[in-house]
Formats: sequence, structure tokens, C-alpha cells
Amino acid sequence: MVSSRGSLPKGSESVRRDRIEEDIYVFVSEQYAQVTATVLLTADGAIIIDTLPFPSETREVVAFVESRLGPRSVRYIVLTHHHADHVYGAFLFEGAEVISHDATRDILLRVGEPMLARAKQTTPALAEVELRIPDITFERQMHLRLGDRHVRFFHTPGHSPDAISAYVLGDKVLIAGDSMMPVPYIARGNMAQLRRVLESIKALEPDFVVQGHGNVLLRGEVGESVDQSLDYLDTITERVRALVDKGAPARELQNISIEACGLSRIPLDGLVSRLHLDNLVALYKQEIARREAS
Repeated sequence: MVSSRGSLPKGSESVRRDRIEEDIYVFVSEQYAQVTATVLLTADGAIIIDTLPFPSETREVVAFVESRLGPRSVRYIVLTHHHADHVYGAFLFEGAEVISHDATRDILLRVGEPMLARAKQTTPALAEVELRIPDITFERQMHLRLGDRHVRFFHTPGHSPDAISAYVLGDKVLIAGDSMMPVPYIARGNMAQLRRVLESIKALEPDFVVQGHGNVLLRGEVGESVDQSLDYLDTITERVRALVDKGAPARELQNISIEACGLSRIPLDGLVSRLHLDNLVALYKQEIARREAS
């Protein structure tokens, strides 16, 4: 895997670019949570899976593709789910069709514009963003062939109900979206579904896994990373239930460190600790509600 740097105007941070296979590149945001965008180049155009959080970063992806294939050469933009950090760059790919799960389109139609308006109020860098609504959607799976690429998209709920992943057949590259992250994130999702998705990723035995945030996983790392994620989910479940058993208040969740649950606090520039606390809070509320309903 070869790493290089793109360029932005003076005063901006550059985007990291990794080549993981011939004509398959991963761009990693340096400005927010190491969000990833994957570029598949073909003789008939490009497929982009997810975009980067800010227009300044996504423009690097646009410039790279145009330098290789020419203007307006991106044929498809694929959104792995509706979360803002993955979708706001889609407006920059004029002429490309946008693909997503059925639910992603429904969510963006329902709440996308209000969410974007609020984001613009707090984040001036998003001022020019225009929401793109998916043109092509599917429920369970979809196959896309472009040039010599054959990509299978399939529903992988857990992190979010509309999540999808993409598998590049032949190259054995899995673009997992946020179904794979340095810490599994279920605060707004479903743990049982995510567990099943993680187990299916391990069974697939891909040569590379592009996580929604953070570094690309090599084949020898995938099984271990999945096992660590599953162990983490087991551990936080046990720790939260133990707190609820003894009637402890929610503030004691802050005493359960991510290291005590088997993962490092270093990835994503430390953001994983906040995600970890979000997980604990969500589980605590779910456990309290479950017991009150029983």
C-alpha cells in the first residue's frame, strides 16, 4: 500500500491518499475524524464510495480523478449511509449518479435539509454544500459493472439502519463504511445487527478492508480487528449491566475507560474515547428502559 499527499491551498491541511490496489485509492480526511473516501478508476470512468466532510477536501478527490481520467469522469457516487461526514461532498461531482440504500434516500429527503442548515450555522466551511439526494437505491443488494470493475453493494445495518458496504470482486477489497471503525459505534444503531455484520466481514476474508474512519486493514489484520470489536461489544454490555445492577448513576460510566474494554484510545486522534462514552450512555439508557418495561 503506497501513501502520498495531495495538496490544498496554502493554510489548509492536505488529504492523505493511499493506493491499495491497481487503480483503487483511499483518501483520508485530515480535518475531521479520518473519514475515508474510496476511488475506483476504470477505463469507462470512476466510482467514488463516500465523500469527505468538507468541500476543500473532496475537491482533492475531484482533482485527482480528473488528472487521471479527465473532466466529469466520475460516473457514480456511492453513499454508505446518511451521516453528514460521508455525504456532504457529493454535490461536487456534477453529472455523476448517486447510489445508496433505500433508507438513505428516505432519511435524506425527510431530515437532510434541516440537518444541513443547522450544520452551516455552526461550520462556515460547509456554506457552499448542496444536498444530493440519491438517484439509484436498493434494498438488499445491487451489482454495478463499470469498465473492468464489478462491485457488489449490500445492506450491512448496525452502525445505522441504512448502512451498506461495497465489495470489489476480483480485487477482494471491502469498503465497509462505518460498519468497521477503530471502535464499533452503536450509539445510534443496533448492536445485534452490527455483530452479525462484523462476523460476516470476517467470513468474507477480504484482502483489504476500508474502514469508514481510520486506516485500511490488511488481510492479516481483519480477523483480529473483528474479534477485538466483538470482544469490546461484549465487555461494554457486561460493564453497563453491572452498573445498572448496583443502581449506579449514569455519571459513573465515565469511569469505564476504552482501554478497560480492550481497545486503544489513540486512533482517530483520540476521538474514539468520545465514541466509546456515547456507546456506554446508549447502552445504559437501553438497559434502564428494558428493565422498566419488564
